Amino acid sequence: MTTELLAPLDLAFWHLETADHPMHLGALAVFTAAAGTAGGAGVLELLAARAAAVPRLRMRVRDVLLPVGGAAWAVDKGFDVRRHVRRLPLPEGDFAAEAARLAGELMERPLERGLPPWEMYVLTPGPAAAGAGGGRGAEECGRPFAVLVKLHHALADGMRAVAIGAGIFDQIADARSAGVRKVRPVAPRSWLPGPWQVAGLARGRIEELGRAVGIGASVVRASRLDPRGTPALTAGSSGTRRLATATLDLEDVQRIRRATGGTANDVLLATVAGALRRWMLERGERLPAVPPRALVPVSRRRPGSQPGSGNKLSAYLLALPVAEADPRARLAAVREGMDRNKSDGPWRGAGAVALLADQLPALAHRLGAPLAGNAARMLFDILVTSVPLPRSRLSLGGCPLREVYPMAPLARGQSLAVALSTYGGRVHVGLVADGKAVPDLEQLARGMTDELEELLRVIG
Repeated sequence: MTTELLAPLDLAFWHLETADHPMHLGALAVFTAAAGTAGGAGVLELLAARAAAVPRLRMRVRDVLLPVGGAAWAVDKGFDVRRHVRRLPLPEGDFAAEAARLAGELMERPLERGLPPWEMYVLTPGPAAAGAGGGRGAEECGRPFAVLVKLHHALADGMRAVAIGAGIFDQIADARSAGVRKVRPVAPRSWLPGPWQVAGLARGRIEELGRAVGIGASVVRASRLDPRGTPALTAGSSGTRRLATATLDLEDVQRIRRATGGTANDVLLATVAGALRRWMLERGERLPAVPPRALVPVSRRRPGSQPGSGNKLSAYLLALPVAEADPRARLAAVREGMDRNKSDGPWRGAGAVALLADQLPALAHRLGAPLAGNAARMLFDILVTSVPLPRSRLSLGGCPLREVYPMAPLARGQSLAVALSTYGGRVHVGLVADGKAVPDLEQLARGMTDELEELLRVIG
């Protein structure tokens, strides 16, 4: 893979990062070690070998002279996968709780910028086995282990992250080694246009400038003059992270959808709104008179297309009706809001910021990152994102994947982000919060399951 310029949105994510606000996304995947498989201790070498075989994971970011302020992906000639894949034992105790605790701590740490921006950790129960790779004792059969994946947002959006991460699973790695699935090479393009392209580029640039003006006006209209937002969802930057998880039954979600209309995503967004309401009331907080606003990312990739490189995102802006006491009315309000968003399209509202990034020069991203980071709370209060996963059953070293919890980065000045993924008939919810602002994150996670049960009850 040759040198490749960072796409504008990737460059924006790269420069938005600070020590207290690392811009990586992640996932905590939980596996069951079965008899005759590698198990948690023995899977480290397999994971390292498969990660090293993914070309994108050998790339690091370096500055370039042109365009001014730009950066490019380049092969790390000193790449050593052992600097990226590690095994960490968990203390004795509840495996799920200890894995979530350690994952939260690991998500606090920014990725080293001089290296390819990703890390993977194998989390195993109990004390460390002898040796770096460890062996698998008979006592490990049937015990869970987890893999934490961290990818910088400049490296991947949700769909691209899934495509990269899928390379570690048996089903994809085996097919790749057998030559079943081959990605057609893309011919390198020159950074300089030929004479016949100049006129077309000029017309395209005029259209882009007009579109940028429209997007900018839309973002300004969507912004709030009062940047304080919803108090429960805004916080100073402590640099700490806390992770909590919840699991919802997909069939319950579909039952509600069939009874009320709309989409499964509408039901999940209404569940988030109801859980926030429960959480705020249990905290003794006053429900906000102005509904908190959720940024709901939308992929701009075409269904069935190759994932490709670079982030391709827009987003919708949705008012979460947390002050509404009736679960049915909350769901109806969410459905109506999302219907309006879809009718308007992804070129309006605060979510259009991602599209505006495509219209700005590289130097603007480098110089304007601090201002853009501080402006997030003027646009939205919470990120709620859905991450697509393969429908087929997956395994690693013969160990079946049991659960997978996605994790989204926190915007500056905000205390909570929610990510959801569907796998194996369940919806897995990953909640990432500022550790000091939201010490009771598990309470919010419980509210997700309680709210879905309440929705089921009221629809009969």
